[in-house]
Amino acid sequence: MKPPTHNCAGMPRRDFLQLGIGGGIGLGLASLLRLQAHGAVATPGALKAAKSGAKVNCIMIWLDGGPSHYESFDPKPNAPVEIRGALGSIPTAVPGVHFCEALPNLAKAANKVTVVRSICHKDPNHGGGNHYMMTGARTPVPVACGASVTFHPSFGSVVSHERGIRHGLPAYMSVPRVSRSGGPNFLGGRHAPFVINGNPQDKNFQVRDVVLPADISEGRASSRRELRTALDRMARFNDKLAEDPAVTFDQYYQQGFDLVSSPQAQAAFDIHREDEKVREAYGRNDFGQRLLMARRLVEVGVSWLTVYSGGWDHHTKIFEAYQGEQVKKLDQGVAALINDLDARGLLDSTLVLLLGEFGRTPKVNKDAGRDHWPHAMSVLMAGAGIPRGQVVGATDAKGYNASENVYRPEDFAASIYTKMGIDHAQILHTNTGRPVQLVNNGRLIKELFV
Repeated sequence: MKPPTHNCAGMPRRDFLQLGIGGGIGLGLASLLRLQAHGAVATPGALKAAKSGAKVNCIMIWLDGGPSHYESFDPKPNAPVEIRGALGSIPTAVPGVHFCEALPNLAKAANKVTVVRSICHKDPNHGGGNHYMMTGARTPVPVACGASVTFHPSFGSVVSHERGIRHGLPAYMSVPRVSRSGGPNFLGGRHAPFVINGNPQDKNFQVRDVVLPADISEGRASSRRELRTALDRMARFNDKLAEDPAVTFDQYYQQGFDLVSSPQAQAAFDIHREDEKVREAYGRNDFGQRLLMARRLVEVGVSWLTVYSGGWDHHTKIFEAYQGEQVKKLDQGVAALINDLDARGLLDSTLVLLLGEFGRTPKVNKDAGRDHWPHAMSVLMAGAGIPRGQVVGATDAKGYNASENVYRPEDFAASIYTKMGIDHAQILHTNTGRPVQLVNNGRLIKELFV
């Protein structure tokens, strides 16, 4: 069964992308560099984080729509059939811990991850739930399912603000699009994600604005002046946010040159250089290859990379969906990512997150699906010193509510920022000078720091 491309709000994924300071702005290289030219790249927070030795990067795998905790990491095999559903549970590599049978590869990798079963909130809408879990801040007003807003800077944008450009690479990237609350809000467009769209599985896949233009291919790029001229044309053609078409490329030319001329950066973007056995391990499909691209980019210094996957809003035929290709790709790809990072010695310096905006209802509905349920959800976390083979918290016997070691999105956010060397209690300021606390009353999920 082909996975859906939208959620119950009926809006295609591409329609969630709205330009504006509140929305999840995703930018090409030229637009991003132009915006960055108008603000300092190295903030005081970035310098402080660098001095503290913060070296952790993050790959967030976002399952838009709200994945089921029952059909993933919190099965309830002893619950009545109308609650436990049609799928069984299987033992994992951790004695006494079971996952849904739909995730055999992740079950084998369970001794390398932590699953938090007790994060919850009270917003059942896609818009509000997405914002809460993507920023650590509640929305100040009710947000409908179809809304695309960012009232508070997203995790990736904050990391960009704190760290800035590394090795010529933007700190925040997203593939193949931006989550609706993945934008920078008052931090400004220079901290929006650089979006890598397209399908890395395609034979001719290239990253927009990053590969050398055809007229200055390797045989013709004989001078920096030729490269500058071609990049200037590329920027003016692609940059739809230009305030003045006569503005020259001088302010940010060096940053663009460093990126497109860096062998390290070019090698990371060229997924075709990867060993075939590794590509097969991730799965020769769009999702698996995006995860592989994410690993290659954090390996060369990208601080935050969101891998977006839509179609997880299963109001109908959920058991059929969890036995389908989308879940098989997820299971293979995420397990391969964790195993690959571990084998390369990168798991200690890479935080891996797998989540959506909420869980699903305990009772199976009349259409063999589950509806929105923010009172219980499961979040998989790995790397960055997080203890391995651990389950944090629990839901009640039927999975209705988080019942042990209950944590809020604010606690989740505080823990993420702390893992990345960022002060979650710091005060940011809007462009009008209004103070905004990064995370309001967040406490650390203590089990992640043992």
